[in-house]
Amino acid sequence: MKKKKILLIEDNADIRDSSVEILELAGYEVLEAENGKIGVELAQQHIPDMILCDIMMPELDGYGVLYLLSKNMETSNIPFIFLTAKAERADMRKGMDMGADDYLTKPFDDMELLNTIESRFQKKEKMESFYSKSFESLQLLTNQNQGLDELRKIIADRKVKQVRKKQIIYYESDTITGIYLILSGRVKAVKLSEDGRELVTGMYGPDEYLGIQAMLSGDHYNETTEAVDDTTICLLPKDTVKQLLDTYTDIGQKFIKVLSSNLIEKEEQLLQLAYHSVRKRMAEILIRLAKQQNAHESSEAQIRISREDLASMAGMATETVSRTLSDFKDEGIIEKKGSVIDIIDFSKLHKMKN
Repeated sequence: MKKKKILLIEDNADIRDSSVEILELAGYEVLEAENGKIGVELAQQHIPDMILCDIMMPELDGYGVLYLLSKNMETSNIPFIFLTAKAERADMRKGMDMGADDYLTKPFDDMELLNTIESRFQKKEKMESFYSKSFESLQLLTNQNQGLDELRKIIADRKVKQVRKKQIIYYESDTITGIYLILSGRVKAVKLSEDGRELVTGMYGPDEYLGIQAMLSGDHYNETTEAVDDTTICLLPKDTVKQLLDTYTDIGQKFIKVLSSNLIEKEEQLLQLAYHSVRKRMAEILIRLAKQQNAHESSEAQIRISREDLASMAGMATETVSRTLSDFKDEGIIEKKGSVIDIIDFSKLHKMKN
């Protein structure tokens, strides 16, 4: 079995030497660099399986290393772990937002180092396994194997990004960089009124796409998207998607079907806001959220959503949401603990909806 190759970029000779020794004893092939500039050159020459990189270094710091490697297609998908002193931990948000996969705080012991590396390799293997499952869903996008194979290759070559809960993926009016495929977790789409009030226009989960409408209609995103849970996404770049749409007309047709479905849901949401009672609106939203989680209406379903997000989706005050949910609970329709709602009687929700 071929040894996994790890590139260690660290200017402290003692830390570098001891880490190299540990990694080699653990069966890894190790490349070492004493500064960021040499590290970038070694990464581009040897394409390692993982990169461990200090932040504060001469020649080129860790942020610069990550930035340069992320711009190169061959190195952008390599798992990247920052090595940081305790005093620098406040700066790690910057590194994670730039695309780093994890970080280790110095000083670290042998097991911390090995466990972090092994954990990251395991996550990568799980994501590759998830891709195989996700590709079955991608069959919906095209009925031509050639187009599917090309889309499969594009997604597999893209680096997976971990987005933490409440982190913004893109803002309304941001220039379009591409469309996002959600691999795990949940994302909400939000529009803001002139007075700053928030309306949740959509809630999306695994195997769903963000930004299709904006991609097909203009140069800027038309809503803000925010992670509801810790979420894993993959960006399909704008130019690549355009080339796919130009080359495989069936993919364009399927994207248009997805877009049409989203527009129909938004039209229904507008009708609900304009004409439906508070109870009917809440019943419809709970049913819609349960369907997104593939819940079977013959059994109980569990939804995790904040009172504020429910209010934004329904166009209600949070106090109204609380009263309505309390009424549903008293009527034996739901159980509620914090942000978790257990639907225990779908039939009563459907009666209110109809």
